[in-house]
Parts: sequence; C-alpha cells; structure tokens
Amino acid sequence: MPTRNVSLTKEQDALVEKMIESGEYQNASEAFRDALRALQQRRKEDALKLKALRARIDAGLAELERGEFDEVDETELEGYLKRLGTTSRKTIP
Repeated sequence: MPTRNVSLTKEQDALVEKMIESGEYQNASEAFRDALRALQQRRKEDALKLKALRARIDAGLAELERGEFDEVDETELEGYLKRLGTTSRKTIP
C-alpha cells in the first residue's frame, strides 16, 4: 500500500487523536481513508447536482427560445415570485 506524509494543523491532529482514542478508528490511516471516501462521495454528489442544474438551465433556455415565458413588470415581480413559490416547489435533486 502506498504511503504518504501529510501535514496537519494542531486542530486536525487533535481530531484524529480523539477519534482514535474513542475507538472510532484503530489508527490515523483508517481515519484518513474514511475521510477520502467521504470526499469522493461528496464530489460525486456535487457532480450529479451540477449535471442536473445544467440540464435545468438548458431546458429553461429552450423554453425562452420557444417563447414559453411570462413577462412580469418590475412592480409585480415580488407577488409573482411568491405565487410561483407556492404553486410549484421544484427542487434540484
């Protein structure tokens, strides 16, 4: 297994030591491997969220090109956004 040397802040080192002392991990290598797995998972999730967001942007741009949009006067914008928020709670996966 490859070996790496890493530099930690005092706080990071204390956290690793605390996790080892509590029995959560047997050694620092286990803690770092787990942290890297979590980082990999977060990056995968971020990539999927970005892909979904780009798809929504592309769909919105296509709607604009087809003329499928509502034109709202500045004075009515706040009310329009409130109505929009209560009628369609769409979230990005």
